[in-house]
Amino acid sequence: MADIDYITENRLEDTGFAYTLRLIGGKYKMQLLYALALNHGPIRYNALKRLLAPISFKTLTNTLRELENDGLVIRKEYPQVPPKVEYSLSAHGESLVPVMDDICSWGERQAVVHKKQL
Repeated sequence: MADIDYITENRLEDTGFAYTLRLIGGKYKMQLLYALALNHGPIRYNALKRLLAPISFKTLTNTLRELENDGLVIRKEYPQVPPKVEYSLSAHGESLVPVMDDICSWGERQAVVHKKQL
């Protein structure tokens, strides 16, 4: 019963569940993490922009910055003109891929069940 105390005492933010949701929650975070995972290597900013259309430049920049600050994405900048920047998943980010796969699988199963009920 101690687990439910987090909810009754308004401490849900102290749970691993809340931590995980903070990392992957948001309109484009999971899509961006999947794009990086499926690329199997570094990918440049404009390639990500094309993959995630209609994401705006500002939203993509902010989302990448958040994922980098959370240690999920590695940003590598090359000292050249014009600037070249590549993004890839960190080991921490790669560890989230199976979790996201499970969430997607659950959603696909539930969508089929829901569709049959209609």
